[in-house]
Amino acid sequence: MRFFEILIPIMLALYLIWKHPRPVAVRLLPALALVVTLLHFAVEGYRWQMIPLYVLAPLLAISSLTKIMGQGDWKPLASIPALILLALATALPILLPVPRIPTPDGPFKVGTAIYEMLDESRAELYSGRDEPRRFMIQVWYPANVKETNQRAPWMANAEIFAPAIATYIELPSFFLDHLALVKIPAFKDASVASAETAFPVIFFSHGWNGFNAQNSGQALELASRGYVVVGLQHTYGAVTTVFLDGTVAPNNINALPRDANDPNYEITARILVDQWAGDMSFVADQLTAWNEASDNLFYQKLDLTRLGAYGHSTGGGGVIQFCGTDPRCKAVLGMDPFMRPVSAEVIANGLSQPSFFMFSQAWADDADSKNNNIFSQFLPNLSNNLGVISIDGTKHFDFSDLPLLSPIAPQLGLKGELNGQRVTEIVTSFLVDFFELTLNNAAMESLEVTGRYQEVQSLK
Repeated sequence: MRFFEILIPIMLALYLIWKHPRPVAVRLLPALALVVTLLHFAVEGYRWQMIPLYVLAPLLAISSLTKIMGQGDWKPLASIPALILLALATALPILLPVPRIPTPDGPFKVGTAIYEMLDESRAELYSGRDEPRRFMIQVWYPANVKETNQRAPWMANAEIFAPAIATYIELPSFFLDHLALVKIPAFKDASVASAETAFPVIFFSHGWNGFNAQNSGQALELASRGYVVVGLQHTYGAVTTVFLDGTVAPNNINALPRDANDPNYEITARILVDQWAGDMSFVADQLTAWNEASDNLFYQKLDLTRLGAYGHSTGGGGVIQFCGTDPRCKAVLGMDPFMRPVSAEVIANGLSQPSFFMFSQAWADDADSKNNNIFSQFLPNLSNNLGVISIDGTKHFDFSDLPLLSPIAPQLGLKGELNGQRVTEIVTSFLVDFFELTLNNAAMESLEVTGRYQEVQSLK
């Protein structure tokens, strides 16, 4: 809960538990709580989880002020039922807080910018129209931050994204509206930091019905340590996409078969992931052009000889396909990588780049799944495999920011039983160390896996 959200129930609780007769200062607490509620609206912003407290604060304020003015003889509300009501009213914003994306540990402050990509060399496959491929990217980067730079939201256009995400995970459409209130420790359109050498670049590819900001915490950590991280929003495969002109492109449910046993599943899925790998190759082309354009924000700031990629789920398959077909990729990391869309050629040839893979316990335990069988065929063909791990107590979405949404995320089916902060610590630790080792010449011979975390099991 945020500061004013904490202050309101504390003031009301003090009023209710104070023994009679209450001093005037205590009797004014509900009225003061009402003032704080108005400040909360102005500074922090309304959210539906606070509605019971919004109702309770003025009721108690009216009651206490009426007694102070000697109007009426209301019964004291300092009672067990009133305290129970306050506890229930406070529980909702506690269980569904405004998420906090942790401040990264690296030496750089972080900037972020959003761009629209238009690849006229490729046709859009999923819009039903004759038009070129169009998609969005968000970039997180080391920045020089000025006082005039504004904090960035966790997700742009949250009023569109939040209902789409809630609907996808089978919650009421309004359930995640408070995500619009989340600010991240990054600043919009700040200038790129100066450094002795250009910054390595890392692509992030989300999963089916995901979005490019879903792993912002990881992008922030990497950017604070001197990487330029590009999150791709794969149009029609993402949960939704909002272009700069306001056009909305929802997920195309026909782009990936709903029936996993569909005999054409692999064929259809490979077309999708080829499109996503093409998005990454196009962005690599664009970054090369930006790096050479003197009027661009990233002029001479990008070291594209040190280009890595990581992805989650279908995006994990996407980065494998990209790195298996585009030699500009120098390192690849997969989080619960979805292997069924990866081409037979890449499965057979493996990858020459350093690679590392993380699996949730839920996916690792499903040993006989089609996905795991394909991964087992792929694994021996890797030329430089730095490790394959699983994390006990985790589920598929634990690799994203979703574990930070709520303490009841496991009950909502959004994560496994392992504490969200612990999951974030483990995943981010391996992610950072992998790219430090492969792209930044870190002083380590290999990734330490065994004994590093008790929840981590080596599958290599």
